[in-house]
Amino acid sequence: MTTQAAAKELIARLVAFDTTSHLSNVPIMDFIRDYLARHGVESTLLPDETGEKVNLFATIGPLDRPGVALSGHTDCVPVIGQPWDTPPFTCTQKDGLLYGRGTCDMKGFVAICLAMVPRFIEAPLLTPIHLVFSYDEEIGCTGVRPMIEKLGTDLPLPKAVIVGEPTGMEVVDAHKGISDFSTEIIGHESHSSMDLVAGNALVAGARFIGELMRLREQYVSRGDASGRFVPPYTSIHAGQINAGTATNIVPRRCEIGWEVRSLPEHKSTDVADAMADFCARELLPVLQAASPDTYIETVMKVDAPGLAPDPGSLAETLAKRLSGHNDTHTVSYATEAGLFQLAGSPTVVCGPGGIAQAHRPNEYISLAQVDTCLQFMEKLAQTCRAGL
Repeated sequence: MTTQAAAKELIARLVAFDTTSHLSNVPIMDFIRDYLARHGVESTLLPDETGEKVNLFATIGPLDRPGVALSGHTDCVPVIGQPWDTPPFTCTQKDGLLYGRGTCDMKGFVAICLAMVPRFIEAPLLTPIHLVFSYDEEIGCTGVRPMIEKLGTDLPLPKAVIVGEPTGMEVVDAHKGISDFSTEIIGHESHSSMDLVAGNALVAGARFIGELMRLREQYVSRGDASGRFVPPYTSIHAGQINAGTATNIVPRRCEIGWEVRSLPEHKSTDVADAMADFCARELLPVLQAASPDTYIETVMKVDAPGLAPDPGSLAETLAKRLSGHNDTHTVSYATEAGLFQLAGSPTVVCGPGGIAQAHRPNEYISLAQVDTCLQFMEKLAQTCRAGL
C-alpha cells in the first residue's frame, strides 16, 4: 500500500468517528493507540476527570531527548442543520477531493501523521518525533492544556512544535488570540406602563453593546503595526443577546455573548477591564437606583492566547525548509499553538487544506494537499534521521 493510500484509508477511518466536541473522543483515541501499538509505538493516554475525553502523547525514536512534535486535535464541530450532499461521517472521494466532517479540520493531518509512522520507524530517527493529539480544541483549546502542563516534567518538552491546522501547507508564525465572554445584567422587573427605564436590563444591555462598539472603533483606529493581519486590528464582536419575556414587562435579565480576537501584542483582558469600569461607572448606578438587588457580572468562557512571531526559531526554520517556502504568514483564527509557545516550545502552524473548507457543509481536503503534506513529512523523516 502506498503512503497516500494509507493516508486515505486512515482519513476515512478517523472521519467515521463522530467526535463532535460534546461527545467522547475515547473511541478514536483507542483506535489511534491500537494502530500505534501494532507498529510497536507506545502511547501515553491522559484522560480528563470524567474519563470521557483523553489526550494522547507518543514518541517515535529515542526516548532520552526532546524532538519535533506534530500536534493535532481529534474533535470536530457539529453538522446539525448543515445541508451536506454526502454523509458527513463517511469519507467520500469525488474529483480529487475527500469530503467528510474533519477531513480538513483536522483529521486529515492526524491521519497523515499516522500513515507516516512506518516511515518514521524505518528511518530510523536520531531526533524523535512526538505525536500530540488532543480533545476539545473547537470549544476554546481547553483539552490540550492538562497535557501541556506535563511537558518538561512527566512528558518531554518538544524542541519544536508543528500544529497541523489547515494553512494550505504555508508556514504560519503568528495568529490572533480569542476570548469569549458572557455578561449577565440583572435589572428590576416591573409593569411597562410605569416606564421604569432605570431597571431595564435590556436597555442597559443596549448601552453595554454600544460601549463595546465604541471600544471596537478605538482598536480599529489603532490598527495592526505589523501590517500582516486581516482584518488589520484587534476585533471586538457582539454575537448573542437574550433578554425580556414580553413587551409589557420591563426586562429583569439580559445576557450578552461577545468576543475579542486580539493581535498577539494586545490583551483581551484590557477590553474586559474597560467594560467592567464602564459598567461600574455608567450602568450600575442607574440599575441600582431602581433596586439594590441589581448587578452586572461578566465571565470569561474561552481564552486561547495568540501566537507571537518568533523569527529564526527552530520551528520556523524547520517548517520553511520542509515546506520549501521562504516566507511566513498570519491567520486570524486561533489554534493551540499559542499554548505550546507559552510552555516554552517554539511553534508554528502548518497543515494541509484551507480554512475556507473548515466548519462548513461538504468540508473537504484535496488529494493534492494530502500529497504535499506527505512530502513535508518525508522531508521531516530525513531531517530527524540526520538529527537536529
